[in-house]
Formats: sequence, C-alpha cells, structure tokens
Amino acid sequence: MRKTENRRTHWLAAAGLTLLALPAFGNTTATTEEQFLHPEPRHEKIGELVTQFIQKSHYMHIAVNDDLSSRVMDVFIESLDRNRIYLLASDIEYFNTYRHELDDIVKSKPMDPVYQLFAVYQTRVRERLAFALTQLESEPNYQLQEEYVFDRSESPWASSTEELDEIWRRRVVNDALNLALEDEPWEKIQKVLTSRYSGFIKRLNQVNNDDVFERFMNAFAHTLDPHSSYLSPRNSEEYRIQMSLSYFGIGASLQTEDDFVKIVGIIPGGPAAIDGKLQPNDRITGVAQGLEGDVEDVIGWRLDDVVDLIRGPADSVVRLEIIPANAPPGSPKKIVKLIRDQVKLEEQAAKSKIVKIPRDGREWSIGVIDVPSFYRDYRALSNGDKNYTSTTKDVKRLISELEQQGIDGLVIDLRGNGGGHLTEATALSGLFIDNGPVVQLRNANGRISRLDDPDPVARVAYNGPLAVLVDRSSASASEIFAAAIQDYARGVIVGQQTFGKGTVQNLYYLDQYLRPDGDTGFGQLTLTIGKYYRVTGESTQHRGVDPDISLPSGIDAEMFGESVRDSALPWDTVQTTRFRAGKPLDSTIQSLTASHTERSKDDPNYQYQVDMIRAAEKMRSQKTISLNIDARRAERQDDLDRRLKRENERRTALGLEPVESLDDIEDDEMPDVLLDQAAGIVTDLATMRQIATKPEQTARIEP
Repeated sequence: MRKTENRRTHWLAAAGLTLLALPAFGNTTATTEEQFLHPEPRHEKIGELVTQFIQKSHYMHIAVNDDLSSRVMDVFIESLDRNRIYLLASDIEYFNTYRHELDDIVKSKPMDPVYQLFAVYQTRVRERLAFALTQLESEPNYQLQEEYVFDRSESPWASSTEELDEIWRRRVVNDALNLALEDEPWEKIQKVLTSRYSGFIKRLNQVNNDDVFERFMNAFAHTLDPHSSYLSPRNSEEYRIQMSLSYFGIGASLQTEDDFVKIVGIIPGGPAAIDGKLQPNDRITGVAQGLEGDVEDVIGWRLDDVVDLIRGPADSVVRLEIIPANAPPGSPKKIVKLIRDQVKLEEQAAKSKIVKIPRDGREWSIGVIDVPSFYRDYRALSNGDKNYTSTTKDVKRLISELEQQGIDGLVIDLRGNGGGHLTEATALSGLFIDNGPVVQLRNANGRISRLDDPDPVARVAYNGPLAVLVDRSSASASEIFAAAIQDYARGVIVGQQTFGKGTVQNLYYLDQYLRPDGDTGFGQLTLTIGKYYRVTGESTQHRGVDPDISLPSGIDAEMFGESVRDSALPWDTVQTTRFRAGKPLDSTIQSLTASHTERSKDDPNYQYQVDMIRAAEKMRSQKTISLNIDARRAERQDDLDRRLKRENERRTALGLEPVESLDDIEDDEMPDVLLDQAAGIVTDLATMRQIATKPEQTARIEP
C-alpha cells in the first residue's frame, strides 16, 4: 500500500474506524492516492500568517490559545454536522482529544490532525449515504403513524450506528414522501433519490485539500466574529468575479447549510431583486434551464456546482425550485423563473414615487424614495467626471423633483438595503441635518475618529415630515443613516429592528505577504478591524437600530440578523460626541403610535399581513413532521384552505370579488402594506405640523 494510503489507514484506525467498502453507485468509492486528502506545505504558511493577523489586527485582539481552540472545535464540528446526523457520540469524544491543540496546529504544528478529523467525517457520511441507498430497494410504507425530526441541531449525538440507522430510515421516508406528495411514481422517486444520494458521495469524493483547509480556517475565523473569513485561492477568484459583476446570473449571494443551498442576500439591481419573488433564507432544491427544461435535483450538491448551473448566457431563463424561507421540509415547493442578466447599475439607483393617502376630506401626497444600496462610482469620480453616480446625488435630485410635484411628506425606504459606501451614508445624512457628526469609528487600537456631514455649508435638501422605513435586512450603512436621523430627532424610524452589523472589515490578499517565498495561491483573509458608533456613543453592532414605531415583518428576527450569530461582537458604548439635535420627538412618537394602532385595527391589508406572519411563526416553530401521507395531504390542504380564507376575508373587507384559488391572484394585486403604513404615519406627521404652524384663531365677541 502506498505511503499516503498507509497514513490514511492509520488516521482512521486511531479514530476507531476502518476503510469502507461502498456499493459502486457510479464512481463513488474513494481508494486512490489522489482522492486521499492531506495538508500541503503552503497551508502551514497560511495558518501562521493568519494567526499573526488575528493577534495584531483583529478588533478584539483575540489571543490564539486553548480557550480559542476549544471554541474553534465547536464551530468546526458544527460546520461538518450541524444537524447531528452523521457523527456519533464516540466520534465527538475522539474530536475532543484535539480540542486544545487547534491553536498550536494553526500557529506552527503540522495540519495533519485537521485532515484526520475530516477523514472521520467523510467515512461517516459515506456510511450514512450507503445505508440510505439500501433503503431505496423497496418503496417505503407511507401509512405508518410516525414522525421525522428534521431539526436535530440541539439533540444529543447518536450513541450507536443503529440509532443513526433509524434517523436515516425516517429521513429517506421523508425524502420519498416529499416526492410522492407531488404524485411522482415510485420508479421516478427511486431514481431521483438514488441520484441524489450517490451524487452526494461523488461530490464528497471531489473535495480537495484546499476545501478542507478552507473549512477549518473559516471555523477559525468565524470563531472571532461572523464577518471574518478565509477564502481559498479558487474561492478568492470567485469572489473577485462576483465583485466585478462580470458574469451573468441571478444577482443573489448563496451559501450551503446542511444539504441545501440557501439564499443569503439579494443584490440590488440584479434579476432576483427586480423580480422580487426570491427572498433571503429561501432554500434551492432544484435548477432547470429554460422554460421547458427538467428540474435537476441539487440537494446535497457543492455550492460551486449549483452556482455553475444557475449561471448562463445573458437573457436566458433559469428556473429555481425552492422551499420558502424557514418553511419545514415537506412544505410545498415554488418555482421562481428568472432571466439571467448582469447586475444593472441603473437598477441599483434610488427611485421615487408618490403615494396618495386620503385623510380628513383631502388627498395627501407622500413622496417615497427607495434606496436599495449606498453606491458611488469612484472610477468616474477619480477621472474628474462631475456627473459621477452616487446615492446622495440621486436622492437630492429626486427630492427636488418630488417637491416640485407638491409632496406633503417623505419616506426614505431602506428595506433590504444591506449597506455600501460609508461616505454615501454620511453624505446622505447631510441632506437632512444642518451640519455635525454622523458616525464614530473606533479601530483595533482604540482610537476613535469622527465622520461629519461632508458638506456642512450646504442647505438641507428637505426639512419636511420624514420617516425612514427599515427592516431586519437593513444593515451597515443603512443603520448609520437611520441612527443619525433618529439621534438628531430629524424624523421617525418605522419598521423592524435592523440587522445589527456595526463592524468594519479589511481584506488581505495573502499572496502579497507570502510571495517572496516563490509560491502563490494563498487565498484571502477578511478581518474585522473596527466598530461603528452612533453620535450618542451607542454601537449599532448586535442591537441595530430600534424603530420608533414597530411594524409587523415576515423576517424572523430570532433567526436572521447579527444577534442570532454566536460569535457576534457585543454591543457597547463610547463617549457621546458633541452634536445639536432637534426637539425631542417622544410625545410626537406616542401620538403617532396611538394613531397608527387605531388605524391599523380597521385596515384589512394590515390585519391580513399580521395573520400571515402569525401562521409563518407557527410553522417555523415545528421541529418534526408526520411521515403519514394522509396526514401530510390533510396538513397541506388545511394550510391552503386557511390561506384562501384569509385572502377572501381581506378581499371582502375591501369590496373586492373573492377568488376560488390562490392561483387566481395576480402578483401585482398585493399591496405593500408596510409602505402604506409608513406613508400613513408621515401623513399624521404632516397633519400635526400643519396644525402647529396654523395661525391661532382668536375668538371675537360681537357687540
């Protein structure tokens, strides 16, 4: 046996495992030297350099010691088996023998133990999938009264192979039942699942040395905070391509979670953003090409393979089969059809419209400016082009156009705005405040700098009634702007608590530091080096910006946002900087809240939204699902009936004709409930201002 195979056998024997003889479903066995994973000399160089960066440059000055090593082990295990369906309790005991050695490994020692641990994981995955394939020899019984626990993330580790067999038997039944509910015959179900499980083994065998190293280094980086990360040379190049927007795709960022590829974010100006149907946390289960192509099952696929399927020629159609965000396994799937295209700068640009609000015998005009991101064309600016594109310039122009049309108030819509250029956040704030500081920035050395309104002598662009509409996806630069408006008492913040990303990252291309050794291909490191603070001294990190008036949202703050990430940096404060705020709005906000609460009671659209959110919350609380086909069909039908009933109650209250099926509803029929509520609140503000500025009426007594 070759030397590398001897080493692999030694690794597995040390963990109490043996080489596995798997059934030959395609080319799924792993017995060659080329498929044996092992560390490369450059990996140790990268580990040493990353350790130096962490200790010198990370905001928290984290010591790379046994305590950190223990936390890295937990993150590494979770990255391998978050749902606890592969590894045994005895495997975890074996992993724990290295719990306090990972810091020494990344600093200077050989990386072999990392690959040894991954070999244990690989072997267990092959065992599970080999077992799953044997379960497809006969059709499952869908009439048994049993349940499948699909969320095992907090369950104890299985103590035996027999226990895992039972978990996986039920998983296979659930996978088959999901297809049976779509009226697929057993022969097709058997073929789809055989392809899925054997394909998973094949892709597991395609994992290379860099993939294992990247996974471990990301466990290391994510232990520091959620936004520090390491990218291998291949993924570093992929990142460069995405940032250049030089490919044709759907305009969404993806990541793997368990066996699914999940939507992490929607890129403003991309096809997904323009279409509006794809949402963060949706899970992709299949991809189809064109209008007629068959859906290819992608559960268990590598992320880069799924990305390759989604990409394609400009103006071509790709269809995604998805499970909606946070819906339990087995929920009805949706097909989202998208036309591939480049992210268009003009679609990223701010846009305006006017919402009409009937109130007190007149129609109020509320301007709305949608700001999808904080953008600035630095290339045009550096070339001396005075007409360079920027968020602030566009919003200033749109305000002028809206005022020419006679608006009574303004809503700045930052929902889904994940941030962008800090300079634009401060400049946009300057359109609404006279002058002064906007945000504070503290670096890793504790030095605090202050970023002020960049154009303090310019007049404010708008001084009328103002609301900023935010949701849980409003992050970073959006939070800086919203916080400044709130702290200066310039307007009211309405919506949902924002994301809570108040940190600053720096990108290090490691080739620049290791190239003197004559080698390349070291990847890149993203490291958190600073934190943002409001002018009040409070951080936006972790807590985000709390709205003055809360509105219901379909985004679950318990599952999405900075505060749900275990390694998120804490909220803290620095000294308040000197600034001149407007008159406190406490009493105004109390009055606005009371009016909004009273008005929403009689708003059918608002109540419909609240009911839909409650139903989604109930669904998200599930951790198990029935494996009885009749019960599942009844659950699906009950859900459809409830949704149809809610929809027709809404339509009846609005004087609209009821529908016989949810399929009869056009996409453009559904109102933007949150925007309408925000416009109503601004109308209240405008009414209050009109009353306050009206000349006092003096009573006159006739002689």
